[in-house]
Amino acid sequence: MRAASRNLDLAAGTLSVVVLADSAVEHYRGGFYNRVMFAAPLLSSMTLATSVASRERSEATAAHLLAVAGGMIGTGFHLLNVIRREGGVSWLNLFYGAPLGAPLGLTFAGLFGLAADHVRRSRSLPARALAASTAIGLAGTAGEAALLHFRGAFHNKLMYLPVTIPPLAAIALAKDALRARPARSTRMLLRATVAIGIGGALLHTLAVQREMGGWRNWTQNMHAAPPIPAPPAFAAMALAGLAALDLMHDARRDV
Repeated sequence: MRAASRNLDLAAGTLSVVVLADSAVEHYRGGFYNRVMFAAPLLSSMTLATSVASRERSEATAAHLLAVAGGMIGTGFHLLNVIRREGGVSWLNLFYGAPLGAPLGLTFAGLFGLAADHVRRSRSLPARALAASTAIGLAGTAGEAALLHFRGAFHNKLMYLPVTIPPLAAIALAKDALRARPARSTRMLLRATVAIGIGGALLHTLAVQREMGGWRNWTQNMHAAPPIPAPPAFAAMALAGLAALDLMHDARRDV
């Protein structure tokens, strides 16, 4: 139980950092033309604070619930952004419009935070539901990476890693959720996904340095290079998946 709650807190906190950093940079680039764009940095800051403090009080639950709702509302705004562009839903607008999956990182941060609080209070948590929802989130994260790496023409062979191993981990996790029996191979795939999330952030950091002017011109290159906060979302989803496997293992042991 302790390991599961710790991993869920790490997952919620990591996703909060991802949303906070990514939304701050991207919404700043958009000039915060819509005041609603301030919501993502604000809500992600709240979920990050509650995850770091590992609080069980009512304000933590309220922050997580607001994050869940805020992420879903944000998805609606991003969808409208794509639809209202010239040409509507098209590959060009999916490539360069507001990323459809990004706000859901906030929703999952809230869900994982709620799950962590639930486990800390020694209440029963539907581990299979957690595993299934995490598998969906992991698949969605891989889909977002596939879209953007396709836009980049997979110019680096390492760009294939986030669109191969994480989807396999999502399939294995979904299969374990159906069987209610964690497999060792699933745990291995999830750990590999954590490594991909960390390694991807390092590669994206190097990509900023390779832009003209490197980090000396960071205000421009942070926008031009691949987003540094994006890859850790894989690590966060995988940590939640590992927590789900631990909870399923404990449930089978108690039977």
